[in-house]
Amino acid sequence: MIEVSAHLAAILAAVEPLAPEELPLDRARGRVLRHPVIAAVDVPGFDNSAMDGFAVRFDDVAAAPAVLRVVADLPAGTGANPPLGPGEAARIMTGAPVPTDATAIVPFEDTRDGLAGSLSATEVLRAPRGPGAHVRRRGSDTRAGHTVVAAGLRLTAVRIAAIAASGVPSVRVARAPRVAVVSTGSELVAPGEPLRHGQIPESNSLLLAGLAEEAGAEVLLRTSVGDDGDGPRRAIVDAERFGADVVVFSGGVSAGAYEVVKNTLGDLLTFTQVRMQPARPQGFGRTPAGTLVFGLPGNPVSAAVSFEVFVRPALRALEGDADLGRPTVRVALAEGWRVRPDRVQYVPVRLDRTDPARWRAVPPTPGTRGSTRGLGDATAYAVIPSGERDLEPGDTVEVLLL
Repeated sequence: MIEVSAHLAAILAAVEPLAPEELPLDRARGRVLRHPVIAAVDVPGFDNSAMDGFAVRFDDVAAAPAVLRVVADLPAGTGANPPLGPGEAARIMTGAPVPTDATAIVPFEDTRDGLAGSLSATEVLRAPRGPGAHVRRRGSDTRAGHTVVAAGLRLTAVRIAAIAASGVPSVRVARAPRVAVVSTGSELVAPGEPLRHGQIPESNSLLLAGLAEEAGAEVLLRTSVGDDGDGPRRAIVDAERFGADVVVFSGGVSAGAYEVVKNTLGDLLTFTQVRMQPARPQGFGRTPAGTLVFGLPGNPVSAAVSFEVFVRPALRALEGDADLGRPTVRVALAEGWRVRPDRVQYVPVRLDRTDPARWRAVPPTPGTRGSTRGLGDATAYAVIPSGERDLEPGDTVEVLLL
């Protein structure tokens, strides 16, 4: 057996990032930036008011209370720049340009009458904290020419908003990876179809296709093949015809007599035993056209764990993502766990956050440990390291947050 890190390293070494494409901002959410975004304009682009109130000369109100004559009204979006003489103020709304002569903003709540009757005069009751109070200076957020979002980051709604505010209309992002998912096994029947003795509903293709889409990939093909013939090879041909970057097989990679992936794709994939539980048997390789091919175990929990540990990082690497892994935290176990001396264990768990100061990892649902139902209730994977001492309730372990 080889270490998890060694198998993952071999996979990532085979990944060649996908070519970037230019997308408008309204189509770029969820994609990974391949080039840094540089601000085209200062943000904000001018000194503006951070409050609804009055633009004043600070010296006029430093010894408040003080009565000022209101000589202008400035809504957001105005281009006006009225002069302010001694004892004069301009009513101003949040976001409006601050007049050149003003040195501070007095909020409505620091005046006697606030907004009411504020177009003729106002009495300031409390002085601002100093010159520049409540004024957002030009470029205080971002300067033109500075980096807004670095390359390798996935675009969230707030990052896209920051890019738009900096005057940039489009971005260079990685193309979404294209994935084909193939379940293997002559016992598989489409969900809802009549079952003969020995047959089971096929679920892995739905599982793996869903996980791929949640990781940001585009699923081009979802199918299943039997244990006889060259179905896996034909599936790869179909996948490459559709333009797939990755083909993910589930089942057919273990040590049985009818392991169709292992029996038919030995020239393309290297089959490995990895020091992990579940999902010890793994297959990986590349076709002559460069398509990445994964062979995962057929048990649904094993397939899900394999996807999380190996396929998902590869998909993110194809996009040039700077962060290939899940967020991790250390959490106390609610129950003890038997440690394996020769392999790391990935255990579906649910996080109990009843005590905000001490989260606990608990089995997803009583009696469902290791089952597909339990997997569906899980919000994390507890990573149980190999060792000689079993873990006790309260011992802490790393968990991958899903």
